[in-house]
Amino acid sequence: SSLSDIHFDFDKSAIRPGDARILDANVGWLRDNPKALVLIEGHCDERGTNEYNLALGERRAQAARAYLVSHGVDGARISIISYGEERPTCTERTRACWAKNRRSHFLTKSQ
Repeated sequence: SSLSDIHFDFDKSAIRPGDARILDANVGWLRDNPKALVLIEGHCDERGTNEYNLALGERRAQAARAYLVSHGVDGARISIISYGEERPTCTERTRACWAKNRRSHFLTKSQ
């Protein structure tokens, strides 16, 4: 994808300052590619129940979407889905690995 992932603190869905800069770059790309549609996936680490993590992943995807919309991206272009803990990028049981899994991932396609 042309858009970069953002990551989250444990059990949080707040956008951190460094991740806001990543989202700003994503906004720029979306402005330059007005036909692109975006799917934002919300992901979690394995800690917590499946149900809890599905809800948390949803909040993470919503937070990313809200940021893009507040910076001028048409919300009609953006869909969200939560995978909770079901699609980890990393499967080791370490803090560093869990941190990689707490993310919002952006997929794009042309209309």
